Amino acid sequence: MARRNKQKLTTKQRVRAITQVAAMAYKTAPLAVFIQLFSSLLNAILPIVTTFFAALTTTALAEAFNGQDGASDRVLTYVIITAALGVVTTAWSTVEGYITQLLQYRIESAVTNKMYDHFLKLDFWHYDEKETADTYEKAQQFAQFFPYLFSRFATIITQAITLVGGLIALFFVSWWLGVIVLVAVVPGLIIQVRLSRLQMNHWNENVETRRSISIIEWNLLQPQHIAELRLYSMARYLLNLRTKLRDSDQKERIQFEKGFILKRLGANALEAAAEVTALIWVVIQISQQALPVGQFVFVQQIVSRVLTAASTLTSTINQIDEDLTNLTEYQRFIDMPEAVEGRAGSRAFSDHIEVQDVSFSYPKSKVPVLDGVSMTIKKGAHVAIVGENGAGKSTLIKLITGLYEPTQGSVSIDSTPLSDYGVLSWHKQLAVLRQDYLSFGFASAKNNVYFGDVSKPFDQKRFDNALDAAESREFLEKLPNGVDNYVYTWMEDEKGQQGVDLSGGQWQRLALARNLYRDSPVIILDEPTSAIDALAEARIFKHLFSQKDKTVITISHRLSTVRKADVIFMMEGGKIVEQGTYAELVANKAAFYHMFESQF
Repeated sequence: MARRNKQKLTTKQRVRAITQVAAMAYKTAPLAVFIQLFSSLLNAILPIVTTFFAALTTTALAEAFNGQDGASDRVLTYVIITAALGVVTTAWSTVEGYITQLLQYRIESAVTNKMYDHFLKLDFWHYDEKETADTYEKAQQFAQFFPYLFSRFATIITQAITLVGGLIALFFVSWWLGVIVLVAVVPGLIIQVRLSRLQMNHWNENVETRRSISIIEWNLLQPQHIAELRLYSMARYLLNLRTKLRDSDQKERIQFEKGFILKRLGANALEAAAEVTALIWVVIQISQQALPVGQFVFVQQIVSRVLTAASTLTSTINQIDEDLTNLTEYQRFIDMPEAVEGRAGSRAFSDHIEVQDVSFSYPKSKVPVLDGVSMTIKKGAHVAIVGENGAGKSTLIKLITGLYEPTQGSVSIDSTPLSDYGVLSWHKQLAVLRQDYLSFGFASAKNNVYFGDVSKPFDQKRFDNALDAAESREFLEKLPNGVDNYVYTWMEDEKGQQGVDLSGGQWQRLALARNLYRDSPVIILDEPTSAIDALAEARIFKHLFSQKDKTVITISHRLSTVRKADVIFMMEGGKIVEQGTYAELVANKAAFYHMFESQF
């Protein structure tokens, strides 16, 4: 797989990223943020205070054992305080668990909602761009882990306070004891940083590998793909390919770990030596009565906490480093310009659609897909666009619908350029059925049709008319629960009725019914009936072309469909080479005639 240079964050970028995270979290749930910060302080201070009183308890016990006056009372007092601190710690951990989940939920909702909303508002050309796909994938990665990112910041605060507080406590016992422990943790920190950098580099350089794995897993788990995978003996091949890709991704990471084993063992040995040295020293001091007995417990606990805090702190910092890098990608994604709505506002289509001298090449491609295309479609006209595959028909539809802007020329609605007319306003007046139509497997057949226009409450009359026009009623009413039946075999309703699997032709009729339920003044159909039998298709188009108040634009390779159109545009190589009625084009015996000659 291709590799890319890792984007390294400067210290300034890290500080800016951390500030952004804090600001986003505070804006989403300010009270929860304050509680989380308070919790970080509490989680750092309480264990140290508890250790301090545990040490005092040990000392008081030794004094009581030796018969010192008042020692028994002090033991009781320290035990009560230590127990109270334990209760507070336990109680707060319960409250903290709820606060953490609440904060994570609110932040995850805010971040992902913003990301998905922005994704759906981008200029359409972004969806064909690999750079957008890469940026979006990293933005998703950030959005997925962002709720936990702030919790990691809380962990960093807790461990930093524990580390600093523990070292200060050791300095109060003996300054050189603090220095020994501080020096011991440094090699482990450096090693962990280097290892984490290597792993992060590997992660950033293997985006395509993980994307390939995800796509393979998706294809393997789609019921509609199983038949082809088995017939072509592809299932085992794809499983093996997935394993190969996964191994290439994971084994290299494991090799990083292997390369650092001796270094990490050395760092661990140094930390263990520091801990043993500290304990031997405190035992000697106690035996010489230079320190009270309780200091053994205090030093042992504090040294252990300092070493653990240093390790956790380094690990957490390196975990969030990648997240901070992805934050810059998230911000890059959010900063991508959204499609701009025209200035004319909402208006009704009243006269004509005009394509004037339009040429078009896809982004980052110099190959022209359309070259000087011009056409005028009057309101109420029934138009067919025909041509061999690759002639530019579907691309022309994308320009007419405003998904793309022409490289040259213009598309106008009622003499107003589409960019000024308002793309969103134009979309509200279109019913478009593409070759790659959506099938909503999570919904019932009824909802699959209703999704054609969710801007208004369900309309039974429009629903019935759509089913009849798309010839969908007969097969839908035969389903176990009729139109309320799920149309995906992996779904089950409240009564335990399993969904059904529709044929390709049935799905196409259901999608056509959704298109017709929209009841828009302009209907655009791109190969809408390729899976429907010829007789049913003839009846469907007879109904469509009988509606004189509807402008119908259809792309089709079936002569029985296009011959009913008022005007036919014949395309070759991105150009319109012929136009006219069916009779005129047949009489010409040119490109149209030769394309459909076998169907005459």
